[in-house]
Amino acid sequence: MTLNLFDQFNTPQLFNTSLLPAILLLPIMIVQIKTYRLKNNRLTTIYTWLIKKTMKTIMVKMPPLGQKWTPMLTALVLLLATMNTTGLLPYTFTPTTQLSTTLALAAPLWLATVMTGMRNFPSRSLAHLLPEGTPTPLIPILIFIETASLLIRPLALGVRLTANLTAGHLLLQLVSLAIMATMSTTMAASAFTATLLVLLTILEMAVALIQAYVFALLITLYLQENA
Repeated sequence: MTLNLFDQFNTPQLFNTSLLPAILLLPIMIVQIKTYRLKNNRLTTIYTWLIKKTMKTIMVKMPPLGQKWTPMLTALVLLLATMNTTGLLPYTFTPTTQLSTTLALAAPLWLATVMTGMRNFPSRSLAHLLPEGTPTPLIPILIFIETASLLIRPLALGVRLTANLTAGHLLLQLVSLAIMATMSTTMAASAFTATLLVLLTILEMAVALIQAYVFALLITLYLQENA
């Protein structure tokens, strides 16, 4: 039987029922900040400090209207970072490798930023569709181009996250298969490939965290244009 490399991206099912909703609840069960102690332990303190530093970096240039999005964007960063990193563990599944999941996150957030701008600053939001000083014959063409670039933003958000994680998982899968193939022939090549696999795993862990940060950062940039 020929191994299909893309089988790892199939949504797991139990009794013909998709387990994707249950998998999406996993980050909520893992990430817990609330504690009844008088002082937080070291892990909670470091965890809270990292969240605060990340959100300060993302929201540094956000106007007062956009500051209200901070709790939701914090939850978004935690959700994506947890799903991306836990998907690297053996016998697990990464929901963000599914385009349907990433688009379900990107489209409502992008639409919310557009509706925020149209509600509070309609003239300024519409002005983004036409650069200042545009020659009159080019006005219809530029409006069409800017509108298309605006509508393609949620697709670009979802595809960027899915493509980066999918490429990393495929690379790890190929290197793992190379280890199994060279183990019975050359131990030196197998050891070198195993070392490469460890380095790629560390790199993929960093990519998983960076992609969560970039996804939230792009949302804040879209919000900054409309807030």
